[in-house]
Amino acid sequence: MTTLVTASGLTKKYGDLVAVDGISFEIREGECFGFLGPNGAGKTTTVRMIHCVSPVTSGTLTVGGLPSGIGNRALKMMTGVIPQEINLDNDLTVHENLVVFARFFDIGRREARVRIAELLRFVELEAKVGSKISELSTGMKRRLLIARALVNRPRLIVADEPTTGLDPQARHLIWQRLRQLKTQGTTLVLTTQYMEEAQQLCDRIVVMYQGKILKEGTPSKLVEEEIGREVVEVRIPQEDDERVLRHLAAFPCAHERVGDTLYFYCRDGHGLMRRLLELDLPNTLNRPATLEDVFLKLTGRSLHE
Repeated sequence: MTTLVTASGLTKKYGDLVAVDGISFEIREGECFGFLGPNGAGKTTTVRMIHCVSPVTSGTLTVGGLPSGIGNRALKMMTGVIPQEINLDNDLTVHENLVVFARFFDIGRREARVRIAELLRFVELEAKVGSKISELSTGMKRRLLIARALVNRPRLIVADEPTTGLDPQARHLIWQRLRQLKTQGTTLVLTTQYMEEAQQLCDRIVVMYQGKILKEGTPSKLVEEEIGREVVEVRIPQEDDERVLRHLAAFPCAHERVGDTLYFYCRDGHGLMRRLLELDLPNTLNRPATLEDVFLKLTGRSLHE
């Protein structure tokens, strides 16, 4: 696979605030590459530099061999953006919103008409072609943003938290459409706070925190390396920790105390549970390890506002 996006020592500053702190990564053509992290981690700032909305402070960033920059029209022509905010024109219909956007890319009326009809079928909005934006649900507006991002048939799509605020049905439909685009060869760059979304869509991810990249890899590999295969949760008072840990000393697994819960990260959760049953503890849970466990382990379980 060829590399489409390359960043080296990428830095973004706003005055004294360092939003992105010297990160390096590569995004391969045809993959879905995810940026995960809590609010303020630098995810959106990074993708804004990728699609030429925010200038790079220092370091290098190229897309398709072209340097990223606000004035780089050639790069913008090959990129589609699904923004975090819903920024459709409320005074126009669904069809008119797409027509106006097609004009930005110098697409002729006849060609625009064909593309718009195809895209509305793709996002299942053909019945809403004449509707005003105010008549659409949030899920429909999100799907229209996907259609709009595809008007110029982009090589690269940047999706900045594309399913925020959606119900499960709408979220799954958008996941299906994004996966379909990837099978057609489109490269996807995704920012998200939904761990299930990252597992559903991403071939590789980076976890960001305070402007830096903490870890990079496939979702399954990161779960295996950082957590293991299973997690056992034990809700007990902290003063009982020593007794429980002494009883489980023979089991090679990592653990941490967070709030009212003792977490054990291990490969054999069933064996650990059998041992815990001997203590007759009231609140225990054995479950598969997930990407959310990785996220919380790396970035912390407390709020950082």
